[in-house]
Amino acid sequence: MKLIFANRNYSSWSMRPWLVLRHFEIPFEEELTPLSGEHWKEAIQARSPTGKVPVLVDGDLVVPETIAIIEYLADLFPRKHIWPSDRRQRAQARAASAEMHAGFTALRKAAPMNIRASHPGRVSLDAVADDLRRIETLWGDLLDRSGGPYLFGIFCAADAMYAPLATRIRTYGLPASDTAEAYVEAIYALPAFQEWLAEAIKEPWIVEADEIDYIQRQARAGNGA
Repeated sequence: MKLIFANRNYSSWSMRPWLVLRHFEIPFEEELTPLSGEHWKEAIQARSPTGKVPVLVDGDLVVPETIAIIEYLADLFPRKHIWPSDRRQRAQARAASAEMHAGFTALRKAAPMNIRASHPGRVSLDAVADDLRRIETLWGDLLDRSGGPYLFGIFCAADAMYAPLATRIRTYGLPASDTAEAYVEAIYALPAFQEWLAEAIKEPWIVEADEIDYIQRQARAGNGA
């Protein structure tokens, strides 16, 4: 089994299934395809039917899309309890994961994942206020029910889905309640996350299109500023 993924520093979607594989001790090979350099898009297209990463390859089976990969792993390794064991909690975890997959677009656009950077105060809070409020409500409700430190008590796929968002709070110094801050700390304390972070820090690549300076310049140009 092989996971094809992109830069650890920038690729939030790559992080999610990687954390699941590593945390749940599922053996796999890694293939990192950088998001820069000569013919980088062609290199990804040659490995992925969607032209995007991550992609899981298991024999002759090729599975693109993060949630599909996680679901495949959950089916393949049911005793790992990648989703919560309780049926009601499992439904809630899947709903929260689907919301992450489809939502929080303002926050994802204004504050790209850049886990080795520190840019406090660089993101307009007005632009991401609604997403931050929703995060506080969602995380707060789930953590209150579970008692933490993770959304459903112990780490599961839903936490992997929200891990990149937790890094955005840290990178950009976004305001967060004590509950949300404790959850961010729990994500950073996860051994699998620490391994990902250590490798991200060592990466030599800078992807300009995912850096906050470039994104904000593009936004100003689009607004005619």
